Amino acid sequence: MPYFDLQINGYVGVDFCSGGLDGESMARACEALEADGVGGILATVITDRIDSLCEKLRAMVRFREQDERICRVVRGFHVEGPFLNASPGYIGAHPPDCVVPATPDAAARLLEAGAGLVRLVTLAPENDAGAATVRRLVGEGVTVSAGHCDPDLATLERAIDAGLSMVTHLGNGCPVDLPRHDNFIQRVLSLSDRLWVCYIADGFHVPFFALRNYYRITGPERTIFTTDAITAAGLGPGVYDLSGEPVEVDEQGVARRPGSPNLAGSTIRGHRLAANLREQLGLDEAGIDRVYRANPMRALGLE
Repeated sequence: MPYFDLQINGYVGVDFCSGGLDGESMARACEALEADGVGGILATVITDRIDSLCEKLRAMVRFREQDERICRVVRGFHVEGPFLNASPGYIGAHPPDCVVPATPDAAARLLEAGAGLVRLVTLAPENDAGAATVRRLVGEGVTVSAGHCDPDLATLERAIDAGLSMVTHLGNGCPVDLPRHDNFIQRVLSLSDRLWVCYIADGFHVPFFALRNYYRITGPERTIFTTDAITAAGLGPGVYDLSGEPVEVDEQGVARRPGSPNLAGSTIRGHRLAANLREQLGLDEAGIDRVYRANPMRALGLE
């Protein structure tokens, strides 16, 4: 069956995070996704001003209504930010000046703009006082994920108790150098029986030897794989846009904000991610289907 990717920021030259996105471009990206074996996605927008995020979501709602292919492929939206940790390293490629505290009212504005199609929100639990926003989102049927964050163990557990059920691209959205033992990765792994844990399987965001270690812990029951693809997916080296700011892609296909050691999304395409799961993790087709279709859909309440 076709794959399902819950974090697609853009594809083959199309940026879903752009304020200038048009329906024709989005349809072209959806056509390429289907050709690569990806039958369903969450179109992802990253941190921006709340007003701008609402405009982007409203535009994509219109595009779905106007185009059968877009409606078929884009099963909903993933809002990654703006309720993140603005500290260097944790914020990654997101603009720190657009980060705001999570509040139920701000979340409600995003949900309204998304017309019931916001399926996933990534936030920093430490930026959500009393886990009030987590509770509001979960109460509205939205899956909430921890990402670009550094909550202590008690704060993470409180968010899980409030309904947070996922972790966005574990091993990324954090500084290159971390404390040896008490860090976000270890905290998540210690609670992985209560969480869906997502990874980017491109070999750069998490080296394959480390990814194999993580997968042994989270297992097929709780693991989700994603490309976290951006505009540059499938295009080769160059300079591209991600939410209006430049991203440099090197000869290996690694994307970074100019001058930053942190990665800025991935350039891998869906069929290549599946091949990596087969070749690097030894998964068979049933195993790939589970972690790259069934699990994400189940985590989002779509299956």
